[in-house]
Amino acid sequence: MDIPVAPAVYALIIANIALSVYALSFNRSFAEEFAFNVGALIKHKQHYRVFTSSFLHGDYFHLFFNMMTLFFFGPVVERILGTDGFLVVYFGAILTSGIVSFYANRDNLAYTSLGASDGVSGVILSFCLFFPLEPIYFLFIPIGIPAIIFGVLFMLISARMMGGGGRIAHEGHLGGAIAGVILTLMMRPDLFVHYFG
Repeated sequence: MDIPVAPAVYALIIANIALSVYALSFNRSFAEEFAFNVGALIKHKQHYRVFTSSFLHGDYFHLFFNMMTLFFFGPVVERILGTDGFLVVYFGAILTSGIVSFYANRDNLAYTSLGASDGVSGVILSFCLFFPLEPIYFLFIPIGIPAIIFGVLFMLISARMMGGGGRIAHEGHLGGAIAGVILTLMMRPDLFVHYFG
C-alpha cells in the first residue's frame, strides 16, 4: 500500500503531538498561556492565541481523535490541492474559527478553547467536496454516511449547538468547516460548477 506523500499533514501531526504532550504531561500552565481566550485577545491583544490554541488539546483522547482524523483525511486533501493549497485550507479554517469563536463569545471574557478541531473540520469538509459519496464512519457506528451528507449534518449540528456550553467549541467547528468549503471552492472553481452549474 502506497502511503500518500503529505509533508504538511505529517508535520502538523508531529507538532500537535509534541506540544500537546508537553502541555498535558509536563507543563499544564503552557496550555493556559497559549489557549484561545477571549479576555486575552481583548485585554492583552494576544492574537497569536488563535493559532497556538490549535496545537494544544484538553486530554489525550482529544489529541488522538483529532490526529487520527487528520491522518485519514489530510493526505488525500494535500495530494489533491498540493501542500500550499492544503495549508491554505488548514490555517484558513483556524483563522475563520477564531473569528467566529471570538464574536460568538465576545461578552464572555473567560471563554477558552483549544484543539485542532477547527483546522481538521476544514480539511474534512474539503474532502467531502471532492468525494461526496465516500462513506464516512463516525466513531463506532458501523454504517457509513455519504461524505456530503456528513458534511451538511456536521455544519447544521454545529450551528444548532453554538452557545450551548459544555466542552465542545461548536462555533469553532462551524467556522472551520465553512472556511474549508469556501477556500476549497476558491482554489478549485471546477467543483463549484460541478455542484451548482
